[in-house]
Amino acid sequence: MKILIDECIPRKFKGCLPNHECQTAPEAGLAGKKNGELLSLAERAGFRVLVTMDKGIEYEQDLRGRNIGVLLIRARSNRLADLLPLAADCAAAIRAARPGQVVRIGG
Repeated sequence: MKILIDECIPRKFKGCLPNHECQTAPEAGLAGKKNGELLSLAERAGFRVLVTMDKGIEYEQDLRGRNIGVLLIRARSNRLADLLPLAADCAAAIRAARPGQVVRIGG
């Protein structure tokens, strides 16, 4: 599955999502894009899931009718050390993600 990792997630987190084609927003040429534009461009590029820590995305964006799902990680910080304990849950959530859906991981 083609996964987009938002700028707020360390790029090394890609290694925690084996068996997926992962790119960071900068690698995909989407650095600095705001949520609505980011989602639209990501969909056009064939991404199926956006992995982010941006809590506002589920309130600021209407995901109904979108062809991309959002995995919202809630961790103490965006440091890799705080994200690694959630990696297995993230991988499982990505496999179950559906277009237009927000899935929350962590506390």
